[in-house]
Amino acid sequence: MVNIGNIQLPEFPLLLAPMEDVSDPPFRYVCKQNGADLMYSEFISSEGLIRNAIKSKQKLDFSEFERPFGVQIFGGDEEAMALSAAIVDSVQPDLVDINFGCPVKKVVCKGAGAAVLKDVDLMVRLTSAVVKSTSLPVTVKTRLGWDENSKNIREVAIRLQDIGIKALTIHGRTRSQLYKGDADWSLISEVKNDPAIRIPIFGNGDIDTPEKALAYKNKYGIDGIMIGRASIGYPWIFNEIKHFLATGKHLAPPSVEERVEVCRTHLRKSVEWKGEILGILEMRRHYTNYLKGLPHIKDYRLRLVTTKSLQEIESILDEIKVVYSGHTLQREMASFPTEAVESCAY
Repeated sequence: MVNIGNIQLPEFPLLLAPMEDVSDPPFRYVCKQNGADLMYSEFISSEGLIRNAIKSKQKLDFSEFERPFGVQIFGGDEEAMALSAAIVDSVQPDLVDINFGCPVKKVVCKGAGAAVLKDVDLMVRLTSAVVKSTSLPVTVKTRLGWDENSKNIREVAIRLQDIGIKALTIHGRTRSQLYKGDADWSLISEVKNDPAIRIPIFGNGDIDTPEKALAYKNKYGIDGIMIGRASIGYPWIFNEIKHFLATGKHLAPPSVEERVEVCRTHLRKSVEWKGEILGILEMRRHYTNYLKGLPHIKDYRLRLVTTKSLQEIESILDEIKVVYSGHTLQREMASFPTEAVESCAY
């Protein structure tokens, strides 16, 4: 078992990364159904939350089915972080997570996200303000450092542990790398294997196959893995990794029928949560990934993203099931606008 404060997770848990414009309740629902052990909200601005901004408040929504569940906040002001942590506490998730890794310019320019990596003392003060303002376990997600010359993650891990965080997730890139090149897990391993570290250390970055998950588990000794892009349009990745870790064998890839039915569940949950108009509109970004690899799918996809009726969309999905019955597809990496997905899939 892996413990985050009073939260008990299975041995070597798989975490769903908080991804802006992706990790909403409908998406989290299908990931939970398919094996995700711990999930987070989209990241929430501490300033927006204390201003009672509608979009920020909506991101606090979650269901009992999603537990254990964490709300992720970001900001660069101690008072705002403390106040927002108290607001999060009031909706009773299972933990509060702090974003110290988002490299997107609009976040960094506000002195938040990965910008805090340039000032470890500020990071400590911000984290301490959150820990003191909530009764919930506090965790942190961050990167190796600001750039190649300031990979300070070992210092960060020990100092944040000392002020009370209960787990740390590390993405194996610096802020200056953004999403380029391969993630470097060697420093993540050094943190995990430091005798001074007593909290769970989770690794993040480039895990997109069961084989890689097993190899990284064995090589780097981390307590669990966080998965982002590989789950978009393919929530089966969680159970596939679990099965491979347990047996060394692959689960059969989902059939077209299974893909369509999970896509349908995602659609219905989207409509249920956002209303029919917005639910249909925001679901359009997901069809490409659920149906990736099917021959001559372009016309169906065009119909799906231009149809405004839920009943008609369901009919198109039924048609796809019939036309492509018997096809078996291998998983491919999701395609999504970088700005939309990776602002928090770091």
